[in-house]
Amino acid sequence: MADTNRTWRLGIDVGGTNTDAVIIDGDLQLVAATKSPTTEDVMSGIESAMHEVLMQVGSEAAANIGFAMLGTTHCTNAIVERKRLNKVAALRIGAPATTAVSCMADWPQELKDAMRVGDFLVHGGNEFDGREISPLSEDELRDVARTVREEGYESVALTSVFSPVSDAHERRAAEVLAAELGDEFPITLSSEIGSLGFLERENASILNAALHGVAHTTADGFEAALAAEGLSDVAVYLGQNDGTLMSVDYAKRYPIFTIACGPTNSIRGASFLTHEKDAVVVDIGGTTTDVGVLAHGFPRESMIAVEIGDVRTNFRMPDLVSVGLGGGSIVRQAADGSVSVGPDSVGYKVTREARCFGGDVLTATDIVVARGQAAGVGDPALVADLDPGLVDAAYAEIKRIIEDAVDAMKTSAGDVTVILVGGGSILAPDELEGAGKVLRPENFGVANAVGSAIAQVSGQVAKVFSLSEISREDAIAASKERACEEAIDAGADPDTVEVVEVEDIPMAYLGDALCIRVKAVGNLRVAQP
Repeated sequence: MADTNRTWRLGIDVGGTNTDAVIIDGDLQLVAATKSPTTEDVMSGIESAMHEVLMQVGSEAAANIGFAMLGTTHCTNAIVERKRLNKVAALRIGAPATTAVSCMADWPQELKDAMRVGDFLVHGGNEFDGREISPLSEDELRDVARTVREEGYESVALTSVFSPVSDAHERRAAEVLAAELGDEFPITLSSEIGSLGFLERENASILNAALHGVAHTTADGFEAALAAEGLSDVAVYLGQNDGTLMSVDYAKRYPIFTIACGPTNSIRGASFLTHEKDAVVVDIGGTTTDVGVLAHGFPRESMIAVEIGDVRTNFRMPDLVSVGLGGGSIVRQAADGSVSVGPDSVGYKVTREARCFGGDVLTATDIVVARGQAAGVGDPALVADLDPGLVDAAYAEIKRIIEDAVDAMKTSAGDVTVILVGGGSILAPDELEGAGKVLRPENFGVANAVGSAIAQVSGQVAKVFSLSEISREDAIAASKERACEEAIDAGADPDTVEVVEVEDIPMAYLGDALCIRVKAVGNLRVAQP
C-alpha cells in the first residue's frame, strides 16, 4: 500500500561519466540505486536511470514517491559548449560613472560571440554609501525596452552600481521594463545573484540571464520524464551549488545556482552516509576527482572570485579542487620508465575500452583490478600480464594525486577525516598521508544522488549596510529575516527554517559599511494529504 503522505524521494544526479539515481523511503533508507551512462543529450540518460530505479522498487512502492530531485550539468554544459543560450540585453545602471570599463571586457571573444549579448547603459546607480550617482532615467529604460523588443532579445540582465548597498534602482528598473515587456519576460537583478565587485556581479548576472531558456527546458523535460513514469504529481526540486535544493520556479529564475551542484550533492551525500559533519570529501568519478570540504554539515563556500567558462564571477560557489583523475584515466609509461595517470580519460566508455573489460586501453581501473583491490569489477585475468613494476608505479601516482588534492583543501597541517565517494573511489587506498581516518561508506558510488535526495532547502543573503543608517543588530536581524524568506520561496517548510550561518565583515574602505551574509536552511515543504 502506498503511504498516504508519499514521503519517498527520487534523487538523480548527472555527472560527466555516469547519471546516478536512488530512491529513499520515508525513514531515509536507501531502497534502490543505479548508475547509467551520461548521454550526450543528458535527458535520455536521466530517463534511463529513473526507469531503472523505479523498476527495482515496483509500481506499488513507487506510488509512495512524493518528491523528485535533480542535480544536473545542463547549465554548466550550455556555458562550456556555448550552446542554447538566450540572447541577453546587459543593462548597466551607472551613467555617467561606469564608462571606463565596458561590459564583458574580460570575456573570451568566442564566448562573447556565442552569447549574443547587447550592452546598454542608462543613468542611475549609487555611491558606496547609498547616495545616488544620478537619478534613475526611466525614459532611457523605456528606450532600451523598445530596442529589446524590436531586436529580439530574450532576457535582460540588470546591474546597478553598488546595488548590494542599495537595490532601489535595480528594482525600479525591473518594474519599468516589466511594464514595457510583460511580467513574464525574464529579468535578472544582479543584487539577487552576486555581491560586491561590480564586473564580477555583472558577469554572473549576464550568465544567469543567458541560462533562462536552458533552465526552462531542463525543468520541463524532467517533469515530462516523471510524468511518463506515472509521477506527474510529485514535488520537483533542482539541486543548487550550496548543497541544498530549490523549487522549479526558483530554479527557472536563478539557473546559475545549479552550476557545481554535482560536487556539493556528493559532499552532502558523504555527510549523510557517514554522519560526519566536518571532513574532506573526495569524489572520484570516471573522468575527474572533485575534492571539497564538509564544514558543519554543508559544503565550504569559496571566498574568492570563481571562473565559470573562463568568466570571473562572484556569486556563491563551493570551494573545490578538481583534478584529472577518474576510473577511466589513461595510464602511460614513458621511455624513461616514468608512469603518468590522466588527465585524459575514456570516461563513460571505461566498461568497453579498459583492459579489464576486454578493451585495449590501459586505465586507472585496470591498475586497481590488477592489484586485487576492486572485487567484482572487470576480469582480473585480462590484466594479469601487466608488469608489476608498472602497476605499482601507476598506483603510487594515483595515491599521490589524491593526497596532493586533499592537502590543497586543508586549512591546517593536522590530520583530517577523509570520506571517499563516487564510483571511481575504488582507486583510492584505505590510508592516505595527512588523513587521520579514511571512510568509504556503504553506497559510496551513488553518494551524489543520495545527496540530491536528502537535501534541505536554503536561502542566502549577502548585503552591505551603512551603520550610520542602521545598527549592526538591526542589520543582522533584517538579513536573517530575508534569508528565511528566501528559503521559504525556494520551497522550505516555514516551520522548519532556521538560520545556520551568520557572517558580518566590516568594510573599512567603505567607511562605516558592514557586509552581512546569512544562510537559512529548512526541510522540504510537504503537502498535506
